[in-house]
Formats: sequence, C-alpha cells, structure tokens
Amino acid sequence: MKYNKLGNTNESVSLICLGTMTFGEQNTEAEGHEQMSYALDQGINFFDTAEMYSVPGRKETQGSTERIVGTWFTSTGNRDKVILASKVTGPLPFFDYIHNGVGFTKKRINEAIEGSLTRLQTDYIDLYQLHFPERKMNMFGLRGYDVHDGAWEDNMVETVEALHQLINDGKIKYWGVSNESPWGIMRFREICKELGCPMLVSIQNPYNLLNRTYEVGLSEISVRENIGLLAYSPLAFGRLTGKFNKGLDDENCRINKFARLSRYNSENSLKATELYLELAEKHGLSLTDMSLAFVNSRFFVTSNIIGATSMTQLKENIASINVNMTEELFKEINLIHNLIPDPAP
Repeated sequence: MKYNKLGNTNESVSLICLGTMTFGEQNTEAEGHEQMSYALDQGINFFDTAEMYSVPGRKETQGSTERIVGTWFTSTGNRDKVILASKVTGPLPFFDYIHNGVGFTKKRINEAIEGSLTRLQTDYIDLYQLHFPERKMNMFGLRGYDVHDGAWEDNMVETVEALHQLINDGKIKYWGVSNESPWGIMRFREICKELGCPMLVSIQNPYNLLNRTYEVGLSEISVRENIGLLAYSPLAFGRLTGKFNKGLDDENCRINKFARLSRYNSENSLKATELYLELAEKHGLSLTDMSLAFVNSRFFVTSNIIGATSMTQLKENIASINVNMTEELFKEINLIHNLIPDPAP
C-alpha cells in the first residue's frame, strides 16, 4: 500500500480508502465486516462513512452503515488501527428526515456528531466532513453556475466555530468538506485565518475518467493550499468497470438498481466509456484497473475512495495500487478526454 499525508497533518492515510456506503443496503453486516477486515490486512488504514448512509439515502436505512462499522470496531478491537472519516448531512430537501431543514448550525453539528459517535461505538472521529454545502450551487450534474442562491445567508463562521469546538472537546481531530467549489474552499480558509481556527484538511468530490471537473480550479487549490482530494466514484457507479459494455451487469448493479442517482447514463458517457474500454484492452488492462490507476496517479489526490459489493470487486479495486500509469497511457487517456470532455459533471 502507498500512503499520503492528510492535508497539513502528520496523519498518513492509505492511497486507497475503503468506502462503506453500500453497508446496510447492498451489503449485509457480515459482508461489511469481511470487507473491513480484508482492507485492513491489505494496508488500508482509512475508512469513509457518513450519517446519511447507506445509499440511496432513505429514512429506513439511515445510519445503517455507521452501525455496521461500529459493530466491527467492537468485535475486532481495531478502532485504533483505522483513520475514520464520517460526515454531517447538509440541508438538501430530500434529507429532511435527518436535519429537518436545518443547516450547519452549532446545534445541528453537535446533534449529528453525537448520533455518529453512538452508532460508530467510538468517542472520536478522525476526519469530520460537511457532506454538502448549505447553499445551492453547481454540484451533481450541473456544469455552470447558472442560478445564484440569493436566499442563502452565509453561516460559515458559526460552522467553523462549531467544528473548532469539537476539536477542542476531542470528538474530532480534523475537518473537511465534500461536494464543494473553489469559492467555498477559499471562504472557509479566509474564516479560519481570521478566527485562528484549525484549517480544513481535505475535500471529498467526485473524480473519475468521466468527470474531471475537479481539475478546473480545485486541483490547484489542493496543491497550493495543501487540501488534498479524497476522490469518490472513481469507477463512476460501476460504469468504468466495462461490465455494462460487455453485458455482464445484472439488476443488482448500482446503476441499474438506482438509476435515478446516476449521472453516468448520458449518451456521451456511454461513448467515452467504450473508448476507454478499447484503450485499456489495448494496453492489456481491465477498464477497472486503468480507471483506478488513473485516479491513483494524480498528484493532487490524497486518497481514492473505492467501494465494492463483493469481495471479488474489492480485491480487484485494492490491487489497482500496483498498476502503473505510464506516460504513454496518460497521453492516450487525454486524447479521449479532449474528444469527449467530462460527459458526467
């Protein structure tokens, strides 16, 4: 396994991070425990979860993933071997059953952390992340900043102060954001400097061969401000495994089971995937290996969050750490990217 520093901290996190959002929906508790034990044995010391998981978010299964992670901690005694990341849910309307329309206020954050700590059966979370911005902005399938959210009132000072208090209380070590924009990152940095509060250390955004929008604006911030990318959806909901192209998918595959969640069903996504599949096979690789190796190789990526519904998938995903991304292959990937850029923003 390879490791990178988490932002400006002294924590070394594995380049492959175990994503757990399928635990409690597509994976049972026993399967989740098996995945976590195998990942740890392979040198993965970084697990990511969230209070809203499992996915898709539903009231009936909310918190199920954290509970499964928590029972694994208790049954194995491995809490001290894992750098644990979780998230507080932002005020998106379809998660009203979690937050009741409340944004990242001190009260909301305090209630959320207590719920997560209880489910996770731990007294601290290493990395606590804001899952979605409070304001409406261009995430989840939107390219441009077309509509300004004039109704949003900047609440970021209270948010930073609440997170700072959690650090002082020993309930979290570090904090980060998810699904954020360059403006959001720099606004948080400005506030942290003004207040003398601990700086955010990471940003968790989508990044894969079908969505490289992170490279515009955010990648430079990652490098210059030492706020590393925790890349999620590196296989684009499974689209970049090639199984859909080869007719090897079934009704349980994520894109088929939760089609409403996927940004990876566009005509251009299908065209680009076919080209990437041909390129991978030309170089003697599976599309999975090439897709994950691409993310692993990017200099602004701190950790690549992989998720799997079977041990076979998990083993292949983790093994991508040994796949070499050659300069020639990278150039050929960019030829396709330039032909069909970011078909799934």
